Amino acid sequence: MEHRQLGRSGLKVPVLSFGTATFGGGDEFFDKWGAVDAKAAVRQVDLCLDHGLNFFDTADVYSNGAAERILGEALKGRRHQALISTKATFEMGPGPNDKGSSRHHLIRACEASLKRLGTDYIDLYFMHGFDALTPVEETLRALDDLITAGKIGYIGCSNFSGWHVMKALATSEKYGLARYVVYQGYYSLIGRDYEEELMPLCIDQGVGTMVWSPLGWGRLTGKIRRGRNESGRIKQGGAEGGPIVADDYLFQVVDALDAVAEETGKTIPQIALNWLLTRPTVCNIVIGARNEEQLKQNLGALGWSLTEEQIKRLDAASEQVPAYPYWHQRDFQERNPRAVG
Repeated sequence: MEHRQLGRSGLKVPVLSFGTATFGGGDEFFDKWGAVDAKAAVRQVDLCLDHGLNFFDTADVYSNGAAERILGEALKGRRHQALISTKATFEMGPGPNDKGSSRHHLIRACEASLKRLGTDYIDLYFMHGFDALTPVEETLRALDDLITAGKIGYIGCSNFSGWHVMKALATSEKYGLARYVVYQGYYSLIGRDYEEELMPLCIDQGVGTMVWSPLGWGRLTGKIRRGRNESGRIKQGGAEGGPIVADDYLFQVVDALDAVAEETGKTIPQIALNWLLTRPTVCNIVIGARNEEQLKQNLGALGWSLTEEQIKRLDAASEQVPAYPYWHQRDFQERNPRAVG
């Protein structure tokens, strides 16, 4: 298992982490991703550890806390072997303070996650979304205090805009508070918006990238091809709430993946994951699985490399004109060495 530095921190993490959004299951948005029970979760955690994948990503809202509880049970007696990241911000109760990134909510949310996970420390704690109502310094001070108390090790942010991240980093520098060392965001061969603003920011500021939904909300599993659409996921947006992807564009990318798959003997998901590991700032990819076979397939993304020519073909097939002002800035790349694309 390859390891990479988590941003500018001293922590090294495996290039793959295992996402537990499928643990539990229920009626709400996050619950619909899967219903892996405690017994199956133990087997998946065993398989991960056997392959050197000891990094597990979860969140308090996954199955309303059930995912954290199941992960904690699966790691009982071997917590010291694992790295755990979890998240807070989204609604966890009916009260007005049961969501957001206020000091009031974060202290209680962290304590609740620790209890559900059955541990006294969380290796990496994410703000799951941006809370525009809470002052940035209040959020960062609360997180800094949790680090000082030994309850969390490092902090990250997820689903922030570029200016949200930069404002937080500037606030940390101004007041001497812990800084976000990693950004967790959506990025895939059919979702490259991340490259426009967030990736150059992360390169400039030394923030690592953890990728979620690396297979484009289920569209790059190999089940969807030109002239064949298994399960109708292309019309459903891959998964509930997934971004819209034009059919022609999707098929163009899948055609390129198919060609590389034929050359390498690898599967479409393995190629899509391997491509992400060639991208600047990416230190980790969060993989998910509803069963052992999917997990084994995803683990097969490691131990080999795409050629430079194959990467260029995948880049070209998936390239899209960025939004303004990013398309305008492409004409000035010789004076912007950190530019991507």
